[in-house]
Amino acid sequence: RTQNPIATEPNSPLGLGAMHRFGARLPRWARCAQGAAPQLAGRGVSKRTFAGSVSGGVSCLAMAGLAGLAVVSTGARGPVCLAVSQDELKKQVGYKSVDDYVRSGMVVGLGTGSTAYFAVERVGQKLKSGELKDVVAIPTSKRTEEQARALGIPLVTLDTHPILDVAIDGADSVDPYLNLVKGGGGAHFREKIVEAQAKTFVVIVDDTKLHDGLGPKFPIPVEIVPFCHEHTARVIEALAALKGCKAVLRMGSADNNKCDGDKPAVTDNGNYILDLHFEKALKHPSQAAEQLKRTIGVVEHGLFVGMASVVVIAGKDGISVKNKPRGWFSRL
Repeated sequence: RTQNPIATEPNSPLGLGAMHRFGARLPRWARCAQGAAPQLAGRGVSKRTFAGSVSGGVSCLAMAGLAGLAVVSTGARGPVCLAVSQDELKKQVGYKSVDDYVRSGMVVGLGTGSTAYFAVERVGQKLKSGELKDVVAIPTSKRTEEQARALGIPLVTLDTHPILDVAIDGADSVDPYLNLVKGGGGAHFREKIVEAQAKTFVVIVDDTKLHDGLGPKFPIPVEIVPFCHEHTARVIEALAALKGCKAVLRMGSADNNKCDGDKPAVTDNGNYILDLHFEKALKHPSQAAEQLKRTIGVVEHGLFVGMASVVVIAGKDGISVKNKPRGWFSRL
């Protein structure tokens, strides 16, 4: 509850801005209010409305909740609001996946991307502390291999360890049946060949990656050979299960699907990437995957259909786990 009547208008003589200018330490309720104000402004709540609400006794927790902030209680001193960044959510879910699914003596697949980065980091931490022992890992990209080596994680390959106990990786899009789009970082061929060999494939995402269908929210990457790549793009656009897609050659860095260069992006395998853009969701992801796989010139596509065992999701309300639903195969 807020009992301090000080106005929160930054230009008020007694406002938060004035208190800062004169070196006064803001009370906790005021610091909480100040942290929530920018987020509320983006939701159409004016400074004046916000100020009146706080000084009029509206709970700081309620205002912070509207702003999408995490609130940490500090007892008699009142609540403190902390913004939970997307990177923090990724770290939470990356660490939890390792804590829950990796045990000593396992063969572990290490994914690629901004979320998988934290899972790799956690494996390295637990090996260094001795909490994990006798773990070997298979990286899914050169970037992940470099990170793992720097952390002292012992690395092997599928040639010597063809079966993995668990693989952990992120995803760019997840549908209600746990079908995935992967490959925003250009590593989906190596990711798929490794993760297909895992007894358990753990997918880690924040809740912005959950979508009603695959296609419109994130382009579907397809790795192709450079030879006659324009012809391959036209063939893909004509596939029945991918009707309406626009195949765009990825330019610049293969690590993202943004056009950040004037030359075709090249994968770790020396190939090009087409990003397939859709206005409508795929009706049958399995059919699209099958038709892409049969297309000459295609090395691998970013549809991971029926592969995920579990999806660990980080959101503002905490971490949740979604298992592969029963009957998932009937909705492909």
